[in-house]
Amino acid sequence: MDEFELIKKYFSILTKKSKAPLNLNDDVFFNKNHKLVVSVDTYIEGKHFINFSKPYLVIKKIFRSSISDLLCKGVKPKYYFLSGSGNNKSFNKNNLIKISKSLNEEQKKYNIILGGGDTVYSNKITFTIATIGFSNKIVYRNRSKVNDDIYVTGNLGDSFLGLLVLKNKIKLNKKLSNYFINQYYKPEIKFSLTDYLNKIASSSIDLSDGLISDLEKLINKQKNSYQLFFDKIPMSKNLNSVINLKNLSKKKFISNGDDYQILFTSNRKNRSFIKKISSTKKIKITRIGKILNSSHKCSIIDKNRRQIKINIKGYIHRFD
Repeated sequence: MDEFELIKKYFSILTKKSKAPLNLNDDVFFNKNHKLVVSVDTYIEGKHFINFSKPYLVIKKIFRSSISDLLCKGVKPKYYFLSGSGNNKSFNKNNLIKISKSLNEEQKKYNIILGGGDTVYSNKITFTIATIGFSNKIVYRNRSKVNDDIYVTGNLGDSFLGLLVLKNKIKLNKKLSNYFINQYYKPEIKFSLTDYLNKIASSSIDLSDGLISDLEKLINKQKNSYQLFFDKIPMSKNLNSVINLKNLSKKKFISNGDDYQILFTSNRKNRSFIKKISSTKKIKITRIGKILNSSHKCSIIDKNRRQIKINIKGYIHRFD
């Protein structure tokens, strides 16, 4: 079974007496009365990061991907709790200094404070981060409306190419290699958009597992479908240049996850306001599709309205 079947079968029933867990079908716990918003994420060496040879960068990736859960809900995180497992090699003095320095930089950048945590001795390196924010309003999943526009921030695919570079599956010059590796370890999360999401978004999610996979989560409890405009899906100039240089396919890069951009839906009447936000806040926001009713099949089309088939929807944790 996959992670969603596991949650539904064994754990959803444990939340029935409270609305705050949101039926375990959203990125966060939200208690409106107490204005409390919480998310939890776990990261394992070999799954969520290749290895621990760059602790300074690994912890940045983990930190930013964790706070993106709250940011995509329109909530700015205030505290985080960090638990880690490792041994005297991974958690040696030199690595711990690098981790502390890196976290201090992230705290200053995103105005957030460490609240506590735990450490455990283990030969397996793992990290778990709980992120806390305060708000009486969030942007939920599963609230999109038929004819809503679909938007995404930033660019997609850079992180995946960075992973391929780190795994030596693709060779690039030093400048390009450094660019994509940085995009993998330091995703450019859109912190400044948070204040506007509750005004413009009918639903939202962060892109962690992949564009198609996360879009399907966004509407998984609704009788809606989607249509994506393949040619509108944004990619960086650097990625487009590599795709052309190496004769690669754009389809390979749009839905491999680890982008940590914000995917959201919005009423058509907000188009001009969203353009204004994009311009004044210097945030790349691209309209890439629309929500349709269930009489339509989910589809991806090119500029000539031909169907595009994407074999990779995104990452799924399986427990078979």
